[in-house]
Amino acid sequence: MATVKPFKGIRPPQALVEQVASRPYDVLNSEEARQEAEGNEKSLYHIIKPEIDFEPGTDEHDPRVYEKAAQNFQMFQDKGWLVQDDKEYYYIYAQTMNGKTQYGLVVGAYVPDYMNGVIKKHELTRRDKEEDRMKHVRVNNANIEPVFFAYPDNAQLDAIVAKYTVQTPVYDFIAPGDGFGHKFWIIDQQADIEAITKAFAGIPYLYIADGHHRSAAAALVGAEKARQNPNHRGDEEYNYFMAVAFPASQLTIIDYNRVVKDLNGLSDAEFLNALKEHFDMQEMGAEIYKPTHLHNFSLYLGGKWYSLTAKPDTYNDNDPIGVLDVTISSNLILNKILGIKDLRSDKRIDFVGGIRGLGELKHRVDSGEMKVALALYPVSMKQLMDIADSGNIMPPKTTWFEPKLRSGLVIHKLV
Repeated sequence: MATVKPFKGIRPPQALVEQVASRPYDVLNSEEARQEAEGNEKSLYHIIKPEIDFEPGTDEHDPRVYEKAAQNFQMFQDKGWLVQDDKEYYYIYAQTMNGKTQYGLVVGAYVPDYMNGVIKKHELTRRDKEEDRMKHVRVNNANIEPVFFAYPDNAQLDAIVAKYTVQTPVYDFIAPGDGFGHKFWIIDQQADIEAITKAFAGIPYLYIADGHHRSAAAALVGAEKARQNPNHRGDEEYNYFMAVAFPASQLTIIDYNRVVKDLNGLSDAEFLNALKEHFDMQEMGAEIYKPTHLHNFSLYLGGKWYSLTAKPDTYNDNDPIGVLDVTISSNLILNKILGIKDLRSDKRIDFVGGIRGLGELKHRVDSGEMKVALALYPVSMKQLMDIADSGNIMPPKTTWFEPKLRSGLVIHKLV
């Protein structure tokens, strides 16, 4: 069963939240962060992308960069741009995209739950990326950015959230660039705080939706601190890391699509003919075609869109991995026909989040940069949870969640 706790959040004053809040560290590069933070000394990028305070081209993994993160984090607190709450609270963080709102509970997630599988994963992590975030957590002694969890729907938690979200939020703003809405409330009544802790104790599993590297880094640093403390009790703050947990039914996974540079020596006609072995194909013309259901794919080649539907003998509905469209397309198109064996390392393939629209696929092919594009029907939350429950790992580049969590609304100190 899941263990969570409230914590004394470190937050910007209401008047400063829009200046402090930023996109997550891993959705933009150093130069983009430099541009977004230009003229704004209060931007969280000075803590999560501190290389922007050095000469352009400075390695983001330079030891000086990590140290600068800690200096800036302390400066933000010294100047009152970030202020710690005097009591332990849970918080509610709501995001609105395209008229749809999802309500997450900001909690301290339990490090041992990550280690023993109560917090379930669906992606592999890379050690170099883990180590980067571990250094960031260590030097700041804090989880600066939250991870993104899902939990099975719970009526009691829904009722508590509904009680607070009819009130005026502490933060309420539209983020620049994406136009998504962000609202934030403090759960400050002790009876509700205790009820949330108890409700989560009845939930068997939590699921990492987004932020596998941040989760791994936060948990590994917490476990490291436990080993290093000869007087470790198990209730220290480092035993917890910050997560925003959303009811699974509220979350939307959007498509994560592929573009490929060449046809592995085949002509357009040979490639299309090869597809017919495992797919029912229909030419759809020049208008953008979006996949309409599971096992239906959209292909763009030579100025035309095609509908591809996997034949029934190409997948197994009882195999949680084999039934995924990303598996079907990887095995039968990318590997078998195009010779792309490793999605993580092959330089002939690139990936495009569905938030950019299928027009981006068309543009990258029409420009000559890429030869062919493949759009997939999005994975469902049920599929994600089934895979995590079975102990399996999803193939690379399977899920894309939007909206991303805004960083800087609240921070969790490990002491």
